[in-house]
Amino acid sequence: MSLHPTLQPYADAWTHSVEAISELVQPLVEGEWNRRTPCPGWSVRDIVSHVIGMDCEALGDPRPIHALPRDLFHVTNEHQRYMEMQVDVRRHHTAPEMTSELEYTVIRRNRQLRNESRDPGTKVRGPLGAGITLEESMRYRAFDIWVHEQDLRAALGRPGDLDSPGAYVARDHLLDALPEVVAVRADAPRSSAIVFDVHGPVEFLRTIRVDIQGRGTLETAPALGPAAALSLDWETYVRLACGRTTPEAVADRVKTEGDPELTAAILRNFTVTQ
Repeated sequence: MSLHPTLQPYADAWTHSVEAISELVQPLVEGEWNRRTPCPGWSVRDIVSHVIGMDCEALGDPRPIHALPRDLFHVTNEHQRYMEMQVDVRRHHTAPEMTSELEYTVIRRNRQLRNESRDPGTKVRGPLGAGITLEESMRYRAFDIWVHEQDLRAALGRPGDLDSPGAYVARDHLLDALPEVVAVRADAPRSSAIVFDVHGPVEFLRTIRVDIQGRGTLETAPALGPAAALSLDWETYVRLACGRTTPEAVADRVKTEGDPELTAAILRNFTVTQ
């Protein structure tokens, strides 16, 4: 048995990003591990710790028994507390300890993926102990690790991979959240359409249509006379959707048309993950 065809793109995307991360951090000297990244509250070391920790959990390793300090002001909810555990337990690890644990985890995870024969619908343990499918788990890992690769690239001044396999997984993952952003959070008018035109290394044109009940759906067909339209580059789209910047900070990179209150509400509620 081999990896199910629907899971292979996620395995490929994860492999591409984790190898890029390994290459980025291998030559870093001790002080560079403390560089701040765009991910709120996390340094380069923290990002790598998170990558190691989440893949260790995917391997079935037990979570560390560790008490978090009370002065972690970026930790404000249970989900963040869960994610912070694998990070804080490694905060005093040296550069050689970090790179060797990353290398060992990647070897183990690659072996697991090579031997993976389960159906995509198989239930596995997700964050906070929630039951999710294997496909959902692998898709989220591919998305998560690509976003953190971009965090590291930004912190280290090494841009790249904006059109790698992980970028397309991220595109689909973020687009899935767009109907809720527009119809629910931004409370777009019923029976309206909002167009998103994204250019750059990853390009797409998508329409969110809001029906008479206020439900939003994602469509590839362009809309004539939309209530609002937003045009921005792919990197800015990702940074906004992942909470790495604010609408005010990238105002010069976002072009809007139509109802200004609606476009402002959409941008204000654009973050779907952090």
